[in-house]
Order: sequence, then C-alpha cells, then structure tokens
Amino acid sequence: MADIIQPRVLKGFRDFLPAAEMERAELVEILERIFRLSGFVPIDTPVLEYAEVLLGKAGGETEKQVYRFTDHGGRDVAMRFDLTVPFARFMAEHASELYLPFKRYHVAKVWRGENTQRGRYREFVQCDFDVVGVDCAGADFDVLQTIHAAVSALGAGGFRIRINHRGVFNRFLEAIGLSGRSVEILRIVDKLEKIGADETERLLAELAGGEAARTVMEYVTPGGGFESDLARMTSLAGGPNPDSERLAELFAAARDAGFSDALVLDPSITRGLDYYTGVVFETTLDGLPEIGSVCSGGRYNDLASLYTKQKLPGVGASVGMDRLLAALEAMGKARSASSWTRALVLNVEDGFLGRYAALAARLRAAGIATEIYPERRKLGQQFAYAERKGIGMAIILGQAEAERGVMVLKDLAGRSQAEYSSIEALAAALAQAEGSAR
Repeated sequence: MADIIQPRVLKGFRDFLPAAEMERAELVEILERIFRLSGFVPIDTPVLEYAEVLLGKAGGETEKQVYRFTDHGGRDVAMRFDLTVPFARFMAEHASELYLPFKRYHVAKVWRGENTQRGRYREFVQCDFDVVGVDCAGADFDVLQTIHAAVSALGAGGFRIRINHRGVFNRFLEAIGLSGRSVEILRIVDKLEKIGADETERLLAELAGGEAARTVMEYVTPGGGFESDLARMTSLAGGPNPDSERLAELFAAARDAGFSDALVLDPSITRGLDYYTGVVFETTLDGLPEIGSVCSGGRYNDLASLYTKQKLPGVGASVGMDRLLAALEAMGKARSASSWTRALVLNVEDGFLGRYAALAARLRAAGIATEIYPERRKLGQQFAYAERKGIGMAIILGQAEAERGVMVLKDLAGRSQAEYSSIEALAAALAQAEGSAR
C-alpha cells in the first residue's frame, strides 16, 4: 500500500466545517442585503494579477506580505492582498463601460503572508464597498452611513466608527516642518494601538527628534469630543481648511441622520496603506476593542492614476469578515446553526421516492428548506441523522398514511406529532414552527 499523505493545512489557512461556514454565509447575506439596499452593485476580479499591478503603490509592510511568484508562463504574478487595488485596475479598464458615480461591493478572499493571531489569518474574506467618480462629502457620508447600517445589522452590540482625515494630518505636519517625513510618520502613528504610546513616541523621536515626537503625540491624542477635538486639530494644522470642513460636514450629517453618538474623531487613525488621501475610517466593537477594526477604509483619490489618466476619485470601506466572526464568538454572539434544513422527509416505504420528491418540491416552493433521506433505513437511524444535523422536524409518509390521505409531522425535540391532509396545511405548520424557533 502506498504511503498515506498526512492531511494538513498551511499556517494561517483554515478549513470551515458546515456550522462555521453557514455562520459566515449568513453574515455575508446580511451585508449584501445592506449593500444592495444602499444602491451598491456586485463585481468580481481575478485572484491573480500581474505583480506590477498590485504592487504599484502598496508600500510599507503590505508589499512584504504579498504572495508573489513566477507562473508557468514566466510571468511575475501575485495574489491580491486586498480588494481595493484590483478595483482600481478594474475601474481603469472598464470606466467607459460604466456610469459615474459607480457604487460597487465585492465579497471575496484575499491573501497576506502576515503573522497570525486571533481574528487575523493569511487567507481571509473581505467585504468591500466603494463609491467611485466623485470627491464630495455626500460620497464619504454614503460609505459612513453604510458602515453604520452594516455593523448595526450584524448584531455585534455597541461600536464606534473612528474617523480622521489624512489631509488635516498632512497640514499639521507641514505646519511643524515635517511634511517631508509624512509617510514614515503616518506609518508609525498607525501602529499606536499595537505598540503603545511610549514606543510610538520613541520611534517618532528617532525619526524626527524628541520635541517633534511630543508635538505629534499631542496632536494624535483625542480629547473631549468630536467638535472640540476638531477645533484643536484645525488650529494645530494652521487654521480652517477644506479638509477639516469635510469632517465637520460629515459629523453634522451623522447628527441629522441620528448616529453621531457612534462617530468618534480620532486623530491617531491614519491607515497604513499609502493610497489613502482623505477621510479614513476604523470601526471597533465596544465589547472587544482589543481585536482591532472590523470595518475600515477611507478616501483614495489618486489610486486609479496608476492605471489611467482619467480622474477617478474613490472612497470605500471593507468589513473584515474573519475578524468579525472571531469577535462575535469571543463575545458569545455567534450565530449557532448546524443546518438550514427545516424538515426531513423520512424514507419509510419502498417505491415512494417520487412521492417524496414531489412533496419536498412543494415545500421548497413554499420556502421551507426540505431534504429527503436517501434510502430506506430504520427510523432510529434516520432520527439520529436529523438530530446530528440539527433538523427539528420530520415528515412521515408511508403506505398507511397514503391510504388515509395524511402526512405526519413529527417534532423531534418536543416528541409531539400531528397529521395534515394537505401540503398547504403542512407547509403552514412548518412555517409557524420555524417562526417560533426564531
């Protein structure tokens, strides 16, 4: 006998058993419903891109994390590390076929060879949504409002949408004579929550000197509220400017829309990727802030310029599905479901397969998820299958029931049963039982 290969998966990669995958699918369904209600449409892009396309402006740590290799044709290719850069390439190629502003959503896997930890893996799902073609407060707020609607719908409890504007930060750095070190400073500040204030200040001091480090730390430390912090930041950035006015407009819109209490102005939020140019967002859960942002993004007005001369300003955000799932599980709010099947048609009579199929088809048409046990076995075995899979109701239709013109519906948990003479009545009983279970 040949040697058996040991089954295993790579570090940072995972298999998903049915319960976990159903939970993820249900969350994706919720998000896609929110996206569609807000006018976003779906797209898809390839997993593999030319490396120069993906790495044209990734920069920083991200470039080191990309899975990159030479394919069989000798081409330098890489696996997408996020969904935003491929989207910029997509817009450059298809802008003439689309309308502007263009609102898209994209749910797909991405890959990064980074250190693994709770909620952070090397293969993970992102759920992106963007508005491209306009640079205005309305588009920024569209994304902001969708973030609020999406995270609210996921049932994760209280949360905060932390917002900042890179333009205000850059104006501040220019005011203190550090505009030439903006990229390095933004990357250091982006690590503030991971490495702490002392280490952040030390790294800033190494880069720009102790006095400058203290000034930057003073700027990035939030104070007494959105409006007071914005006034302080604006003053440190040299006075009123269009970027701080954009933040004020977004806060006013959130207040009028009724969710300004979830909005926090945090001058330390910079986002590590170089392509962000304006507002940036990070969303943290009150019940588990240490897991990091579960929905982040921002404005990227120049990203598509790598691929086209047409001006295509954009703003968007991404829900980190795997991190969100880890957070829900840690907080005891994970959706527990072992099966979507509501009813199992028991196989109790030879020659009845066609009748079972017709019965199941009628119930499915009524919106009841139904399956048929594939072969005739002892009832105990079929009940055990239903219990193992989490199916709560069983339907019995044998020769005796057929002669009396009835179908028996058995509640496997409650051990009760009832007879129905029509499929409509049976479907109504199943629908009522499903509603009660919820």
